[in-house]
Amino acid sequence: MQTRFDIATNGPGLYEFTTHLRHWVTGTGLLTVFVQHTSASLLIQENADPDVQTDLQSYFRRLVPQADDPSMAYLTHTAEGPDDMPAHIKAALLPTHLSIPVDEGHLALGTWQGVYLFEHRNRPQQRHVIAHLSA
Repeated sequence: MQTRFDIATNGPGLYEFTTHLRHWVTGTGLLTVFVQHTSASLLIQENADPDVQTDLQSYFRRLVPQADDPSMAYLTHTAEGPDDMPAHIKAALLPTHLSIPVDEGHLALGTWQGVYLFEHRNRPQQRHVIAHLSA
């Protein structure tokens, strides 16, 4: 069983889509989710305290600044703007697919875990995430 989720983003940040997955899954098996973009990532992360998301975003902004930051002067792929190559680097460091066990129609996530698309580009985007449930 397979479907595609379209996730609209409004710039950098974590966009939770756990509820979409919960409504879609049935039965028991392994759910694989895969983002079809090279400048976004997927994460399983805490969904109780929004400070976790704020701190993650701050950390990755410091780790991989925009291409117009002097520390990033070595970058050559800059035609699509100062956020483009840093977005590709972040996507290379973070997962672009996840595996989640499903037990009798329920995602086997921990109490405070949610599934997020991590947008790395500055402009709004329409992201596509493929979900595949195998028995």
